[in-house]
Amino acid sequence: MSDNRDVVIVEGLVKHFVGSGSTTVAAVDGVSFRLPRGKMIAVKGPSGCGKTTLLNLIGALDKPTAGTIVVDGIKVSEISGRDEIEYRLKKVGFVFQYYYLIPNLTALENVMLPMDLTGLKRNEQEARARQLLERVGLGAGHHARRPAKLSGGEQQRVAIARALANAPAIILADEPTGNLDSKTGRRIVELLHSLTREGRTVLVATHDADIAARADIILEMNDGKIVGQSPAS
Repeated sequence: MSDNRDVVIVEGLVKHFVGSGSTTVAAVDGVSFRLPRGKMIAVKGPSGCGKTTLLNLIGALDKPTAGTIVVDGIKVSEISGRDEIEYRLKKVGFVFQYYYLIPNLTALENVMLPMDLTGLKRNEQEARARQLLERVGLGAGHHARRPAKLSGGEQQRVAIARALANAPAIILADEPTGNLDSKTGRRIVELLHSLTREGRTVLVATHDADIAARADIILEMNDGKIVGQSPAS
């Protein structure tokens, strides 16, 4: 991941949804940008401006109506089937506001889950999961706990460790501090930003001023468009 070329290239991206009365809503409307490797990028804007849709398109959780998306050399806008699954499994890590941990699995098992489809041996999965949980600040005493026995901040740390399981080039985080108190949220922001030192690109959709302040680049969205792009002050 030492290559300095742009890791995300988006050109003319459009996503239409059918609204009430069969009207067409442009959730993403002609968006273009390039994002360098190893930076934290905040996507800011009011609710409903298209932030989540943009992340879903880059993560191949949704298909664009038009335009191109290239992530780490893969033309995401054109892949399907097994290639799409491989892309989501190996190139992208997802972090969400509500964690989406499997409730009947331990923290360790939740982190191991994405490795199940990679062919990694069970003992290697467990060793890597333990290493990642330590990396996000959760010691051995937390590894056997199920999500219900973890605080919100601890659950989000498990979710970040899970997102890192297969060493993705890019982390997509959708309102990752939206369900946390401000102090815990700041710790999660610092944790996400620290991932850029490993050469990962972290793209965060957020209302959180702390994330915007910590970001290397800010993309301002409104009505499905990028209306501003600037280095964070």
